[in-house]
Amino acid sequence: MLDIAASNSIVADNINQIIKERNLKQSAIACKAGFTPQEFNAMLKGRRLMRAVDIASILDVLSVDANELFKKGDD
Repeated sequence: MLDIAASNSIVADNINQIIKERNLKQSAIACKAGFTPQEFNAMLKGRRLMRAVDIASILDVLSVDANELFKKGDD
């Protein structure tokens, strides 16, 4: 069975870090990316799988490169 939380974890952690660093509101990012705040929160908490199309929308809203979302820690 697919572990959604593990699957989303690196991207979700980096999205949360970017939101925190930029002092953004999670609900504002959700709406701009085309999600309800509940859907976006579920993705970040590992209750809903982040699909490639979801990640593309988030990349666009945050104006970041995909490499930034998929990087691990301080490597």
